[in-house]
Amino acid sequence: MTPQQPVPLTEPRDGLPDVVNSPEGLDLAVAAVAAGHGPVAIDAERASGYRYGHRAYLVQLRRAGTGTILIDPLGSPDLSALGTVLTDVEWVLHAASQDLPCLAEVGMRPSRLFDTELAARLLSLPRVGLAPLVENILGFQLEKGHSAADWSSRPLPESWIRYAALDVELLLELREILERQLRDTGKLEWAHEEFAALAAMPPPEPRSDPWRRTSGLHRIRDRRSLAAVRQLWLARDDLAQRRDLSPGRVLPDAAIIDAAITLPSSAEELAGMPVFRGRAQRREVKRWFGAIDVARQLPDDQLPPQTARYDGPPPARTWVSREPEAAARLAAARTAVAEVAEAHTLPVENLLAPETLRRVTWDPPEPISEDGIAEAFRARGARDWQVRLTAGPVAKALTAP
Repeated sequence: MTPQQPVPLTEPRDGLPDVVNSPEGLDLAVAAVAAGHGPVAIDAERASGYRYGHRAYLVQLRRAGTGTILIDPLGSPDLSALGTVLTDVEWVLHAASQDLPCLAEVGMRPSRLFDTELAARLLSLPRVGLAPLVENILGFQLEKGHSAADWSSRPLPESWIRYAALDVELLLELREILERQLRDTGKLEWAHEEFAALAAMPPPEPRSDPWRRTSGLHRIRDRRSLAAVRQLWLARDDLAQRRDLSPGRVLPDAAIIDAAITLPSSAEELAGMPVFRGRAQRREVKRWFGAIDVARQLPDDQLPPQTARYDGPPPARTWVSREPEAAARLAAARTAVAEVAEAHTLPVENLLAPETLRRVTWDPPEPISEDGIAEAFRARGARDWQVRLTAGPVAKALTAP
């Protein structure tokens, strides 16, 4: 039998909504959402790669009895009134961890949620993106051509608005089917624990030494050049924030690395480097050379260490030579967790975070017991369902001869 072809989803069923971009329009939108019933589908569009930070430039909602509403946070930057009417309403999002921070910035925080991507992972579905799920489960084909667009640009083209509306068009229907599948497979309570953890997740802590994430940093072999990377990164970040531009559009990582390796002795020498010959880079060449010059003049005791400070165990690949007993524990524990994951048709990483397993097997509780392992897992954020499934098998694996 030939499989049925998915139906292209090209128009919202209720027609293309206007974008709310005024306080008066927002008041009407809040009233409309409050008058609806059941869960609310929510999505947000950002301008990652174009603007500094990850703020929302469009918020989409759909609820039974309300229909689809699109809100422009540039015209209505405070959406806390909307968040208030949705306080006790279940939010339905796809890949919630990506959207929750930018929604919190505009005053929207969920008390309950359902994450369709996470649900699909717990069901061990082969493809968990929104478009594949909608196609494989609901039989519709979503157009994904504008996911990486610059959503900060105005006016928004009609094709982008249509795309944004369609992103929440079928989320509620998808949620119903995924919930049924979770219940049928005995995984619904697990999903509820995961969703509750997501809803309660605090804002991420600022990264320590974020400049160490510069692409190509592995090419830097000495601390003076490492200091140049740091100073260039800080100068770029300051300018990017003031201009509200993605840092990579202000100065590419490759330019930072090349300049740090070369350590030019003058602004003219820096401007002669291939990666600094563009008009934008020449205009800021004094800024970039100033950062390099700061690094050149730093006393040795103020240079950054070659490796970042880290309070955890060393990379697991080094355990065999450095701590063979710990390596044996990790191998045994990984095997035990993999067997549990296979028995319950779960991805290993969703059953237990690999970092949690690595840290606990490096420094296990003494004496090793199921209760001790369970406590160690919980201390590192494992949910109750994960602990119930894994603590016993891991303890058994670590105490086996």
